[in-house]
Amino acid sequence: MRIVVNGSRGKMGQTLVAFAEEHSELEVVGEVGSGGSLAATLARTAPDVVVDFSRPEARMATVRTILEGNAAAVIGTSGFTGGDHAQIRQWVSATGKGCFVAPNFLIGSVLMQTFAQLAARYFDSAEIVEYHHETKVDHPSATALRTAELMAEVRSDYNRATCDAVASLDGSRGAEFSGIRIHAVRMPGFVASQEVLFGGPGQRLSLRHDSLDRTSYMPGVLLAARYIVDRAEFVYGLERILSLGLEQR
Repeated sequence: MRIVVNGSRGKMGQTLVAFAEEHSELEVVGEVGSGGSLAATLARTAPDVVVDFSRPEARMATVRTILEGNAAAVIGTSGFTGGDHAQIRQWVSATGKGCFVAPNFLIGSVLMQTFAQLAARYFDSAEIVEYHHETKVDHPSATALRTAELMAEVRSDYNRATCDAVASLDGSRGAEFSGIRIHAVRMPGFVASQEVLFGGPGQRLSLRHDSLDRTSYMPGVLLAARYIVDRAEFVYGLERILSLGLEQR
């Protein structure tokens, strides 16, 4: 599979290039760093797939450039909205090329999200704590938001019995998504970790996943690339192809 790595000078991009060197199935035919031209690289190299680890603010322009450049897209950039999804589906239909957007390529973390969605059927008190390195610019993480989205699909609100109306310090209870409190930690010593906490009468459930090295993302990237390379589909979330009982959408 011929791939172009967009965002190749970043930590994830560098990890993917090194991963491809050790896997004969992947051939890196182009790398695009900051200031480089993705369109020109596509025209020159004719890849099967572009894997994007660039900036969230350029996400839609990047997807359009890839699809109109006759390649499939595997996108690891965050920030996509429902309106973005609708637009991408139109581009997929027009170009005949597929797009796979994954808030998280960590297979273990996706399993944690799925277990959290299952647990949400039985617990109405839940909070999410995510931990990342100090250079991560967005917060909360796309993984935390995706976890909350999946939990919200099975329960409309959470923490109704929690009494937290008096704030001694604004923001101390974290952000809120459908009543789920989300807390973002940023400091050295972490790559990517997340814990989902559930509480009920006389019991507590904790689901946690830790990524210790960026190589942990690569098997999920490979799965996404294999899936989308010959399909004219839009897929959001790695869980959609892992046979975990969630319907494709």
